[in-house]
Amino acid sequence: MPRSGAEARRRLQQAALELYRERGFDQTTTAEIAARAGVNERTFFRHFPDKREVLFDGEADLRAALVRAVAEAPEELQPLDALLRAFRTAGRILEENRPFSEPRLAVIAVTPALRERDLAKAASLTDALAEALRQRGVAGRLAGLAAQTGWAAFHHAAQAWIDDPAQSLDAHLLRAFDDLRALSAPRACGPSAAAPVHPGS
Repeated sequence: MPRSGAEARRRLQQAALELYRERGFDQTTTAEIAARAGVNERTFFRHFPDKREVLFDGEADLRAALVRAVAEAPEELQPLDALLRAFRTAGRILEENRPFSEPRLAVIAVTPALRERDLAKAASLTDALAEALRQRGVAGRLAGLAAQTGWAAFHHAAQAWIDDPAQSLDAHLLRAFDDLRALSAPRACGPSAAAPVHPGS
């Protein structure tokens, strides 16, 4: 049996992830998760309200960390650059927990019920980021657009990291934001147009 509440919580998360990968989310019960973790079902519900939430633990801490990173970003940074700074912080957390975060993202991607919960969490998170940008003086409409666009780039980078783990999540994140900027950059015309060069390259 787990010796502490924190250990029970960690084992429940790991057990849920293993079972979702083996059997699928819909075919797994909370009782089976508890049994795999070596606790009773009552203990499961002491830690998590349902079998979806077990894979979204720490969302409030992540939101707080992202909001704090935006608030603490240098004043001269543009909104997307402030968001990139925040997402790079979140990316390091995911990379440090890769044995859990990578399969977790993969399970969410193929499970409609988990994708629905992920979208709801993302909406809450982007609202918080938009408010953090407003606190920096960004206009409300632009703050919302920047937060949603930045989150989409972060999600794109996380999926690329799953598909291509040879590169770090940070590298995929930097590339996603570069691509985002390239989409709105003026298009060069003529055969003499040179390829863009990154500073310091």
